[in-house]
This record gives sequence, C-alpha cells and structure tokens, in this order.
Amino acid sequence: MTTCGEFLVKQLQAWGVDTVFGIPGVHTVELYRGLPNSGVRHITPRHEQGAGFMADGYARVSGKPGVCFIITGPGMTNILTAMGQAYADSIPMLVISSVNERNRLGLGNGYLHELPDQHALVAGVAAFSHTVMTVDELPDALARAFAVFDGQRPRPVHLELPLDVITARADHLSLQPRVVTARPAPSPALIEQAVQRLQQARCPLLLIGGGCVAWPDAVRRLAEALDAPTALTINAKGLLPPAHPLLLGSNQSRVPVRQLVREADVVLAIGTELGETDYDVVFDGNFQIVGELIRIDIDADQLKRNHPPLLAIHSDAGLAIEALLGALPSRAEAATGTGATRVAGVQRQLAEDFSGWAHYRHVFACILDVLPSARFVGDSTQTVYSGNHLVDLDGPRRWFNSSTGYGTLGYGLPAAIGAKLAEPTRPVISLMGDGGLQFTVAELASAVEARVGVVILLWNNHGYGEIKRYMERHGITPLGVDLYTPDFIAIARGFGCQAERARDHAHLQTLLREAPEDRPLLIEIAEAPPFAP
Repeated sequence: MTTCGEFLVKQLQAWGVDTVFGIPGVHTVELYRGLPNSGVRHITPRHEQGAGFMADGYARVSGKPGVCFIITGPGMTNILTAMGQAYADSIPMLVISSVNERNRLGLGNGYLHELPDQHALVAGVAAFSHTVMTVDELPDALARAFAVFDGQRPRPVHLELPLDVITARADHLSLQPRVVTARPAPSPALIEQAVQRLQQARCPLLLIGGGCVAWPDAVRRLAEALDAPTALTINAKGLLPPAHPLLLGSNQSRVPVRQLVREADVVLAIGTELGETDYDVVFDGNFQIVGELIRIDIDADQLKRNHPPLLAIHSDAGLAIEALLGALPSRAEAATGTGATRVAGVQRQLAEDFSGWAHYRHVFACILDVLPSARFVGDSTQTVYSGNHLVDLDGPRRWFNSSTGYGTLGYGLPAAIGAKLAEPTRPVISLMGDGGLQFTVAELASAVEARVGVVILLWNNHGYGEIKRYMERHGITPLGVDLYTPDFIAIARGFGCQAERARDHAHLQTLLREAPEDRPLLIEIAEAPPFAP
C-alpha cells in the first residue's frame, strides 16, 4: 500500500525537490514514512520559524522552492513570520502541513493542535492556502503550487492535509510530469512605446529590483544600450558588477541619488515594488520620480502601487528586457557617453557622505580579501544596514537579508544555513547582531547536526543599538534596548561550533582562513576599538 503521504514525497522528488525542512511531530510522522528511502534530504531545525527561514535562504540561492513539513497548530503559527518575510520578498516556499481529521475540522472540541481555521490563519502570508480534502486532489494542488512558483510572482504556498487524508491509500495515483507554466510575455505594442520614449530620453535612469535576479547579463546589456545610470534594490545587488561605470549601487535613499532620479526625464523600473525599505529607508517621503515612469512587473497589481506609471507593462522581467534589447539599437549607436559621467559625479558625493563609515568598509574589505566569492546573508543589524549601502558584489544572489520589506529579526542564521545547503561550495557569511541572534541561536545546533560550515559574524553592541539611537534622536528615554548579553562564545562552543572573538582586522582574517568546513564558526566583533566607528 502507498499512502497519500508517501505519494507526496515521490511526487515532490520527481519535480526536483531534494531538501525538506521540518520537525517531526505526532501529526506529521506519516509524511515521513516515505522520506528515508527517497533520496530527499531532511534538515531538522530547532523551531518552525527556523525551518521557514532555512527554506527561504535555500530558495534564494537555488531558485527552487524551499519545502517545509510542518505540524498542525503551533507549527503553523511558528512558521508564519518566516512566510511573511518570504511573501514580502517574493520567495517561492511550499509549506505542507497536517491538519486535524476531516470530521474534526472547525468543531472547537479541544483536539490536539486544533485551531478554529488554520487555512484562514495562513492565507494572509501565502499566494494561496488550500486544504486537500481527498487523495485525488493532491496532484492538482501541487500543480497549482508549482504554477505559482514558475509562472507568477513567486510567494509561499500552503497545502494542508487532514490526518486521515495523509494515511489514505494512494495506489491509484501515478506520478505526474511537471508542466512548467510560462511566464507572461510583454505586449509588443507597449514595448514599442517604451522604446520610443527611452530613445527620446535625454537623461534616462534604470531602477532594477529582485524580479530581475535571474537575468544579470540582460540587465547589464540594457543599462549599456540605454547609457542609463542604474540603481539596484537590496535583492538585486550584483546584477551589475562593482566597477561598472553605470552602477549607482543601492543608495536610492541618499540625497545625491535622489537628485539624479529627479533629474531623469524617463525612469524605467523593472521587477521592483518601488517600496519604502529600498527607496526611502530614511522614511522622509523624499524619493520622487518627476519624469515619465515606465514600469515592468510580473505582478499586475504592483504596477499601480507606490509610484503610478505613465506606461505599465505586465510581463516577466527577463522576457521584457530581451524584448527591449531586440528593439533598441546597439550600444555603439545609442550611447551618448553621459551616463557614466552622471554616475561618477554621484559616486564622488556618496564617497563624501560615507566618509564616516570607513570602519564598516574596512571589515567588508577584510572579509572579501580572504573570501572573495563569499555570500552574505544578513539579519537586521548594523553591519547589514551599512553593507546595504557600501557593498557591491560581482554576481546576484550573493547579498540578501531581512532588513527590507517585512524586516524580521532572527533571519540571518537559519537563512544562511539554507543558503549553504543550496550551494555548499561557496563560503557563506551570516551577518548577525547580538539582539537578533538570540531569536534563533538554537539553530546553531541544526547547523552542527547538518555539518554546515557557515561563518556567523556577530556584531555585538550589547542591545538593540539602532533602536536605541532612534529613541534618543526622537526624545524618547531608551527603554528595553540595553539587553543582558550572554557569553556567545561559550554558547556557540556548547553547541559544538568553533567560536572566537576577533581582536583586530588581522585576527579576523586569520579566523576566516581557518574556518572549518563541517561546522559553524562564530566570530564576535565588539562595537569597540578597533572595529568601532
């Protein structure tokens, strides 16, 4: 007999799923019956929020959906925060949970893990949430989920299986081939209009978001064809290499870049929400687009949010960029040479703006000198805030964090574990603060168990330093921000990690060179000399 739970594992594996994150419980053990002999790797986090963050990091690096097996009730309430972060950042995640038996749903009789309506609870952080009420529904439900991942704006999907459905016979089901849903292509007429306006532009400008992350070469060619200064969101970092003369970095909240945006007569925004935490992180409302705005996005609703466009093109970013490139003249014909000059002027002003941040720049330079191919997965912490402005890398998917969009704490460590599992050969640096690390410090045990060699760079200012400064600036007596800080070195070693305090920059580099490959290394950097501002 093949149960529905066993068939589920076989179907997922047939569609390319190689890793599942989950914590077995009495309500999910039947999902595990088919795992041991499947070839699908199971990673056990220490909290369901950690499972979601690991799946998120895995998905961002691999481009495949991160898959979680989650128990009814508390398992689902625990993972909601991670689903919220993935929802905000358009990350594909498949959360498969149990739910009480069909004849017990919604009764309120106090059954184990019972919620009044688990499906409704989850729906707000998922592209959709569906209760699989019969075995025969499962293939179609999975196909719908993968259609979201392949053909729409990717976001979490939740499928819940009643306990009596998980154990029901599924011998009559056969594995289905994965039919990849095509993404929407742009309207040729709208592309023609966009090209006309872009060719007439005297001061064009590109705003590129995470929706373009799979298309680095096309983004570079488009920037060059338009001779357009190009600003990248945090999730789009690396789409232009650091030394590219048209790169503005991710500094849309800085005055020199905002002035350049106001001067642009045509702004082309592709795959970006134009959201607050990428364009107005100072929260003053002064990011303004004065010229004509052309927007391209796979999410039709998003085209009209935040900054309404003159021209809205509903399309996959990559298909739209290729269509634009096919209609634009070559760079030799189109380039006026002024784009690089405009960028150079802005970069000189930014260098002055960031002159007081040399200590952060030095830390990142030290890391990249030893680990030039490193991937940085961050939390909401000072090294992340500064690096969002200062760090540019030579490829996408190498810099992501939870400081934008949903903005949760505790993301950096478990997401780094997921990222390392997705690409084990690349060094992964988890940028954490002492406050955020205490949210998910138990996931050090998960990393040791999975033999994952991530480096946790811990910026320790003994509290919520950024919030404290915010309170002080606004005349609020700081409260709840000066934290008791445990001995992280002892804690990490107790979990089986290697852990040291970096004395100075040279010692930091020595520790990075000697980082183990089979377990985490925690390096604590105190917000004090020689690392302090």
